Amino acid sequence: MGEIRIIGTSHIARQSVEEVKAAIFEFKPEIVAVELDYPRYQALTTGKKKGIGWGDIRYIGFKGFLFALIGEYVEKKLGKVVNTKPGADMLSAIKTAKQMGIPIALIDQNISDTLRNFSKSLSWKEKWRIFVDVIMGLLFGKREMKKLGFENIDLSKVPEKELVKKAMDVAKKRYPNLYKTLVTDRNIYMAKMLSNIRQANPDKKIMAVVGAGHAEYLQKLVQRTNVYK
Repeated sequence: MGEIRIIGTSHIARQSVEEVKAAIFEFKPEIVAVELDYPRYQALTTGKKKGIGWGDIRYIGFKGFLFALIGEYVEKKLGKVVNTKPGADMLSAIKTAKQMGIPIALIDQNISDTLRNFSKSLSWKEKWRIFVDVIMGLLFGKREMKKLGFENIDLSKVPEKELVKKAMDVAKKRYPNLYKTLVTDRNIYMAKMLSNIRQANPDKKIMAVVGAGHAEYLQKLVQRTNVYK
């Protein structure tokens, strides 16, 4: 009997690297799906990362271009804090699957399409909020995090479900269009991909490795299989 198991990870947590590996050994899936598109998969597996360049602005828009640069910078800085490289969780899943001879499926939306949708959807109110939040974070980081109820977070570990939900609720409230583009729309895309994989392989066990912010909602979407037929 086929089954889909979804593992929520942190893209920079050392804990995720080992947990993903252990989960694959324990579950023994016949397909491992990862929250990547082909360009990011190539960058992770070859180490030759082709970043977003000026030539991409024509398609993804300036806001998407700027967001990609900031996001990459923040991930690198946080990765240095915990001594890991961004995407270590996905790379662990890929390497373990290859070691066990398990096929890999890429289920995330192309990053260029996500950034293009980001450029189109971000409102002026959200742009201002992001600007203010970034400045306040740089000047009064710990105080601002405490104000939102996030204290003593260990970046080397996967956040608890309650903390993930709280963070997602804050993001959804403050940046509704950004949340829809980066989370909701990608959840729907990945659920459709997983549903297609399951329909093509009804008797196989599938493990999906995704960021913790996607895991719970994605699990609910996948359970509603008929929606995606």
